[in-house]
Amino acid sequence: MLVGMRKLLWVVGALAVVLVVVLAAPFVYKAARGGDDTAPTVIDVEAADAAATDLDGTWVVVPGEPPNGTVAGYTVDEMLRGEPVTVVGTTNKVSGEAVIAEGVLETGRFEVDMGGLSTDIGARDEMARSADILDVAGHPVSTLEVADPVDLGAVPDDGTTATVPMQVNLTVKGTTVRTPVEVTVLRSGGQIIASGAIPVTWTDLGVEPPSLGFVTVAPNGTVDFRVALEKR
Repeated sequence: MLVGMRKLLWVVGALAVVLVVVLAAPFVYKAARGGDDTAPTVIDVEAADAAATDLDGTWVVVPGEPPNGTVAGYTVDEMLRGEPVTVVGTTNKVSGEAVIAEGVLETGRFEVDMGGLSTDIGARDEMARSADILDVAGHPVSTLEVADPVDLGAVPDDGTTATVPMQVNLTVKGTTVRTPVEVTVLRSGGQIIASGAIPVTWTDLGVEPPSLGFVTVAPNGTVDFRVALEKR
């Protein structure tokens, strides 16, 4: 009787372990691949200071400090082996400058080194850099330019943010699109920090989302940026 009971308990225990493994497998897989990342479009204001200089002048991109450092990239959804995944690619290889006169953003141009883009999976990055997708060898730089002058008079100087609508020209893979974007702007100490996420349809930029059987990439996504600038 005791032997039979022990055998029954062993079988029940084994089934319980199998059930836990089956139920947990998707979450274990998700953790193993690094989980869903967060796009670099958030500005942290907890440590922000009041502005220490006026707006007018020539401002250049600097690396900045975490959590508001300079970064650019993209966000896109994909189905990877049947699981929905949000992919975020980023790079801190960003340069550029902006000119402000009498509180108006007159010009702004920013360049992104596409070879620096990376996600949590190296094989995905190699595919993204290939000639079939971003063609980094043929188009190593993407650009973002302010298309029209922008009044920055609504941006406070007390370490809080304002949202400023802009028209920009985005160039990826040699193709340029003009598009609106809502830009969050913070003046803190001697810096201006600006961030935004530009909704895009990849084929409008000459980028064909791959579909390889085990992975299918959504036709839409965002081009993301957060730049820290200091007056030159």
